[in-house]
Amino acid sequence: MPVAPPRPTDLPLTALRAFEAAARLGGFSAAAQELGVTPGAVTAHVKALEARLAARLFIRGPKGVELTALGARVLPEFTAAFDALGLAVHHLRAESAPKIVHIATLPALAQLWLSPRLPGLRAQMPGVEISITAMEAPPNLKRAPYDLSLFPGREGRLVAEEVIFPVCAPQLAARLTRPEDLADLPCLIDSAWAEDWQDWAAVAMPGTAFRPRGPVFSLYALAVEEAANGAGVLMAHGSLVAGHLARGQLVAPLPQRVRLPTALRLWSARSLKPGHPAERVARALRAP
Repeated sequence: MPVAPPRPTDLPLTALRAFEAAARLGGFSAAAQELGVTPGAVTAHVKALEARLAARLFIRGPKGVELTALGARVLPEFTAAFDALGLAVHHLRAESAPKIVHIATLPALAQLWLSPRLPGLRAQMPGVEISITAMEAPPNLKRAPYDLSLFPGREGRLVAEEVIFPVCAPQLAARLTRPEDLADLPCLIDSAWAEDWQDWAAVAMPGTAFRPRGPVFSLYALAVEEAANGAGVLMAHGSLVAGHLARGQLVAPLPQRVRLPTALRLWSARSLKPGHPAERVARALRAP
């Protein structure tokens, strides 16, 4: 009679994914954030995997975890495998729903830069559905279900240069005729781009120990609206306040402008075929 030996049990894919993420990112908390689970869940998956293997993959210490020699040896293969799986899933999604384009971007870019352009994109591409997800950091497009990533950076298609300068409501402009006047005005500070003030002051006010004083905002779009309401002076990103400047809601009284080393860029993890909706969206958004 035919022999049917029991098939060896596979290692759980979820546990392997938890190991790869923790190993690549250097910790269970970072892996949990990427995977959308709790650090305790990542820890449990890794412990279960180590128990199945009867081998340690991490060395636990008071300052975190480190890979064992075994973990370090196998990590590149698992990273390549999960990257390949993620790209295959991207391809499957694109083939099954070719007229849906998912874009990940900063909340401020979604509200102030992308939103005004969506009507034009819809008019250019009838039938194409454009979904926007706002997040604070660029996703790993090899794994995350997005077609395009729009963030300040150094890689990808150039969309707009990052140029910063002070802006305020028209009624405050008379009080801001030189950089030194900022010491007597509230300076609106965005918590994510708090260093913008110092970057600009280093060029516009060299040798001056300038420290901005004023309210802090975690939403850049809210800081822009407060500047337009006359609450103070905001260090603006030119591409994000272009509409407010054009409508006269904000003015830029000072001539000094500083170009940042990063630029607004559009990036995709896979090659976009000419004519594909994602490629058409990317082409429509990039700099002329």
